[in-house]
Amino acid sequence: MLARPNRLTRGAEYKAVVRRGRRCAAAHTVTYVLASDDPRAPRFGFIVNKQVGSAVVRNTVRRRLKAVCAEALPTLRPGADIVIRALPETATLPFGELRDEVSRCLQRRAA
Repeated sequence: MLARPNRLTRGAEYKAVVRRGRRCAAAHTVTYVLASDDPRAPRFGFIVNKQVGSAVVRNTVRRRLKAVCAEALPTLRPGADIVIRALPETATLPFGELRDEVSRCLQRRAA
């Protein structure tokens, strides 16, 4: 679980990261990273729409993404805002592959 300081909470924050952030497209996810010089902890947001599946499936995907991001948190630069968009195929992806895919993008853009 990500603590409150590690979460994006407002729609305007999501929009800013998606529009101005650097993009890393993988097979099952798209990661947007907007770096800043703020000395605060990195913040994450997740976009999992209805094309991924039912509410149960979407929440499972979101929890898995949060777990991956919580693992990567110590390696990320302070002040980074990160939004991860899950594509429909993410629902059937094994956790290990999801972790590798997201970690690779985070290391390329936010480390």
